[in-house]
Amino acid sequence: MTALTDLFCELASIPSPSLKEDAVAEHILTLFNTYGVHAGRDGFGNIFARIPATDPTKRPLMLSAHMDVVGDSSPVHIVKDGNIIKTDGKRTLGADDKAGVAAAVMLARTVANDKDLRHGGLEIVFTRDEEQDMSGARALDFNRFESEYILVLDADRLGEFQIAGAGYTKMILSVKAFKGGHSGIDIADPQRVNAVKLIAELVSEIPQGVYYEDETGTVTSINAGAIVGGGVKNLETDKQGVDFAYFMTDRAMSNIINTDAFALYSIRSSDKSKEAALIKEIQEKIDAFNKKYDGLAAFSATFEEHLPPFEKSADTTMVEIAKKAAQKLGREIKVSSFHAGAETHLYAQKKNAKGVTFKPYLVGAANIYNMHSAAEHVEADSMDKGFELIKAIFMTFNEA
Repeated sequence: MTALTDLFCELASIPSPSLKEDAVAEHILTLFNTYGVHAGRDGFGNIFARIPATDPTKRPLMLSAHMDVVGDSSPVHIVKDGNIIKTDGKRTLGADDKAGVAAAVMLARTVANDKDLRHGGLEIVFTRDEEQDMSGARALDFNRFESEYILVLDADRLGEFQIAGAGYTKMILSVKAFKGGHSGIDIADPQRVNAVKLIAELVSEIPQGVYYEDETGTVTSINAGAIVGGGVKNLETDKQGVDFAYFMTDRAMSNIINTDAFALYSIRSSDKSKEAALIKEIQEKIDAFNKKYDGLAAFSATFEEHLPPFEKSADTTMVEIAKKAAQKLGREIKVSSFHAGAETHLYAQKKNAKGVTFKPYLVGAANIYNMHSAAEHVEADSMDKGFELIKAIFMTFNEA
């Protein structure tokens, strides 16, 4: 094991579930103090550290990672098995995201100890509660940051350099049939249309899966999450998942011509224009159904943005720097987009102290497997390689 992996194990051994990160946060502050790095906590408990520039002609760079992990406050028993770091199998390891935290702390130590290094400054943020609500990142005072570019060290594979990420929009389709009735007595009345049948018809015409993709991967997608309608009664049960769905279906009422039905969708996109095109297509289909079933039923949809997208920037500065840094190490980085949410999405909507919009990137500092589970583990040598890449990016950034 190396100094970096020892540091990781040190941090990972401190339980830090979401909103219970105080112990690991105070330990990190002690480390920063030992290294001579100025650091503190904001009003929400996030950590902010800064190493001042040694060359005012250069620009600062920011690193970000989160301190919380999926899991509880139970002890973390770390097991080192050759190149693998894991737990005893009773809980999560927390490499998501303490691998990123360890790499950032080690870079701070390296930069602070190199008195001959000419750089534009290093800013570091460690947030709370990323896994649940990203409330730590939402609570940041962005006006205190001077960096334009942010490396968010939270991807799960070494060398990942992700330049865009999908936002999440919740869509609910609704169908209201105007006239219900008895499924036997009234079934022949053409004025009585069944809302369950109608929503199934509409759902069959709405796109499903990948809607748009480019060279970076999936850009825009849509996924049907649930369809609920008809004679669903208010039934109390502790059942979950498929057992709940079957329980509810088995005990629903089939002797009514249903008047209400709903479908839940998730729309994910890293390009607002492509998401807008998808929503426009859906609305056109809804309009066509309203015309087709005029006087019999009404169709509508609501759209609620839960997480804004992290859109690809036209500025390729950091991508070129990262490629150059990787080349120096005889490696390659994988430039891509990712189809999920991260703190990059929040940074990308904000501006720094100079009024410049942040340009974040999701970066892999290690190879992490089975995240959020008791089988989670990380490759030790990948952590060292990840740190060397991040260090090389910082050095290359400061060559200009």
